[in-house]
Amino acid sequence: MNRTTILKWVSGICEGLLAIPLAGGTFIVSMSWTPLLFMFVLHTITLILSIKDSRFSAGSILGMITSFIGAIPIIGWVMHTITALVLLIDAAVETKK
Repeated sequence: MNRTTILKWVSGICEGLLAIPLAGGTFIVSMSWTPLLFMFVLHTITLILSIKDSRFSAGSILGMITSFIGAIPIIGWVMHTITALVLLIDAAVETKK
């Protein structure tokens, strides 16, 4: 398993945790939206490595967008859920190769 795949697993799991109704939102608000900044940086690093390794990078781009609009209650929850699914499916496909 390469570093890009590992980062996709990690960012997908983190997005999944942020997608937990009420708990994810409470965590984000209680930390003054710092988790969204952290996730943006993580997605940016994953995107750069994905491009460098010629891997699928849509999940990281979607994650960066999600980090910006993740503060909007219902939309943020939906976006975190979608992003988590895209990243985890992508990581699983890369793991099988």
